[in-house]
Amino acid sequence: MKRVLFFFLIFFISLWNGQTVNSFSEPKLAESIQLLDQLMANNDEKMLDILCTDVSFGHSNGWVQNFDDFKKDFVSQKVKYRNIDQIEISELKKEKKIYSVRRKIKVSGLYKNQDFEMILGLLEIWKKEKSVWKLWSRQSVEIKP
Repeated sequence: MKRVLFFFLIFFISLWNGQTVNSFSEPKLAESIQLLDQLMANNDEKMLDILCTDVSFGHSNGWVQNFDDFKKDFVSQKVKYRNIDQIEISELKKEKKIYSVRRKIKVSGLYKNQDFEMILGLLEIWKKEKSVWKLWSRQSVEIKP
């Protein structure tokens, strides 16, 4: 009986937490997503290597940036991140060498020396280039409590 309750509890905890990045069938993509969040949270310029050169960022405040715009703002630390925590992955769709990933993250940091903290809903399009998953497009929206 204890064993049944244990598995029942684990089942509901996993449902409650949502799908994790490690639970889908493309481990290299999972690694790229986790690495992107980690490098952004550490304000590490190596994160630029995970982006396609024709990447498009649609931000929750209405900005749309290409690679050069994003790089300029990231390197200048116009936005400086403290934490990026994934909350859930709600959708994964694959078509050949393209993955569409919908997920939620909690992000905090500084924007022009002003603290911010928000939950974002992301739609990310990842493209495989020479066996490496790179972010091709990302649209974020702020989720208000």
